[in-house]
Amino acid sequence: MSQLVKELNNLDFSSYIGGPLQAAISAQTSAALATVDFIQKVGFTFKSETVNGVPTMVVDDIKYVTFNYKKTDPSVQQGWSEYTLKVPFLTMVPIPYIRIDEITIDFSAKLTSCETSDYSSEWGLNVETGVNFGRMFNFKAAASYKSKSSSGSEVNRSYDLMVHVRAVSEEIPAGLDRILRLVESEIKEDKSS
Repeated sequence: MSQLVKELNNLDFSSYIGGPLQAAISAQTSAALATVDFIQKVGFTFKSETVNGVPTMVVDDIKYVTFNYKKTDPSVQQGWSEYTLKVPFLTMVPIPYIRIDEITIDFSAKLTSCETSDYSSEWGLNVETGVNFGRMFNFKAAASYKSKSSSGSEVNRSYDLMVHVRAVSEEIPAGLDRILRLVESEIKEDKSS
């Protein structure tokens, strides 16, 4: 039994449990950085400026999608006017924003121990007798004893690790929501001349 306890104490539980948790944190970080990268590439153009002596990238402009269309207008002779609608691109696409909601780590270790012992012994007796015609009697005896013992133990190991990760689409953070509302206010419909 002490061999099993020793085997259990040798298991690296910090790797078995901490490894998936560290991977989840890394995945969450990557997802957040992907969201930032998406917003920068899809929503804005940047320019380089020096702020307080430090080179910095600042938003230069919002990226727009421009639509040209005709709309009924009874105030003009042809009955319609051309309009241009500028819509910030960020307001038209879903922003990828997910978070890890739940992590379940199932770890099981199955250790089986088998102890063996074997003991054997062997007795041997050798007797020789003889009678000589001169009335002599011969007697020889030899005895032997041999014993053998062996013991051993064997531990079989089986480990299972199952990690379940559930990610959900998260509500947009308050700061990003405010930016989107400001960007939405930039939707403009202009009547072409």
